[in-house]
Amino acid sequence: MRRIIFHIDVNSAYLSWTAIEYLKRGDEEDIRDIPCIIGGDRKSRHGVVLAKSIPAKAYGIRTGEPVVSAIKKCPTLRMEPPDHKMYARYSRNLMDLLRSYTPDIEQLSIDECFLDFTGIAHRFATPIDAAFEIKNRIREEFGFTVNIGISTNKLLAKMASDFEKPDRVHTLFPEEIEEKMWPLSVSELYMAGKASVEVLKKLEIRTIGELAHADPDYLEIHLKSHGRLLWEFANGQGDDVVRSEGEEAKGIGNSTTLSEDVETEEEARKVLLMLSESVGGRLRKAGKKAGSITVEIRYATFQNVSHQMQISPPTQSDSILYQKACVLFHELWNGMPIRLLGIRTAKLEEESAPQQMNLFDYLETIRETQKQPKRKDEKHQKLDQALDQIRKKFGDDAVMRAAFLKKEEKDPKEQG
Repeated sequence: MRRIIFHIDVNSAYLSWTAIEYLKRGDEEDIRDIPCIIGGDRKSRHGVVLAKSIPAKAYGIRTGEPVVSAIKKCPTLRMEPPDHKMYARYSRNLMDLLRSYTPDIEQLSIDECFLDFTGIAHRFATPIDAAFEIKNRIREEFGFTVNIGISTNKLLAKMASDFEKPDRVHTLFPEEIEEKMWPLSVSELYMAGKASVEVLKKLEIRTIGELAHADPDYLEIHLKSHGRLLWEFANGQGDDVVRSEGEEAKGIGNSTTLSEDVETEEEARKVLLMLSESVGGRLRKAGKKAGSITVEIRYATFQNVSHQMQISPPTQSDSILYQKACVLFHELWNGMPIRLLGIRTAKLEEESAPQQMNLFDYLETIRETQKQPKRKDEKHQKLDQALDQIRKKFGDDAVMRAAFLKKEEKDPKEQG
């Protein structure tokens, strides 16, 4: 029996979940039925569109475009702020429902995941029957809709779920590629960005089928390794392993699926810094120190890679975790676009446990003490504890690294 994979994607998640909450509190108007977006601020005209309704899409409004541009397209556009805590709650409810079918779930982001159907296929007449049951149950129990794509690998399942929306089930099996995928514009292919599409147009490649029949060596000349990757995708080649996380994972960690693929080490370091602070804070809250750290990368191709190192002596310091994570990332990354970054710590011990150092650790400690009487680790510890207290009292966003500030977030006076 061949492997069967579902890709489940919530239709306009942020907007749908916000609409449901507003209806629950008594609102008569369903914001899914009017031109509406989630994100940005109408007064300042800053921010980007995080989600849009179908009527807003009819005005040409796109996810990710600046709010000021969206308002020009639709002056009567309704705007609502995001509520990430509420979104996380809906996401957990969705994943809990899906895990009632199978534990073989790989969550890609807050609103999409892969489900390996193979192990539960015997319970249903066909994969399509199962997909309709899941889709309809989600709509009836939660009030929002999903698209489900079905295929033999993750790439084709994801391509299928992106076909006509909302509230649909689509298949894209290898034998259907020629009919369903090859006639599409090459811009519809996963990972075919604007720059790549422009290069392909110059090469007179306009459809996915034309790309599939092109010479991969020729594509590599013009698009480097990305050209071969697009050729593989056009031919339906992709990963078919759904990687589920064990419920009893030992250690403390955090990961984030990125809103846009990270393509530079500088961008990745900012994400690693955020993750290090999150993991360090959780270690301190649990009263633990970590003796090992792992950095995980999920590429835009859905391939997962990871790299681990020991930490001696064990630590709960944000700065030390960040330094180790950057070393691991530099050794691991192959330069491909990144979809997810994660940090996980293991070999946990109580923070009060005495440190056992080998001879090399001891000599290093002596050298550091001679260079700098007041150990850097003590400074890191006091700073981390102070930041923890501030965040506990005023919220997680009370203190923000300068590296996280976007260029447009400058003092209005400086902008003239």
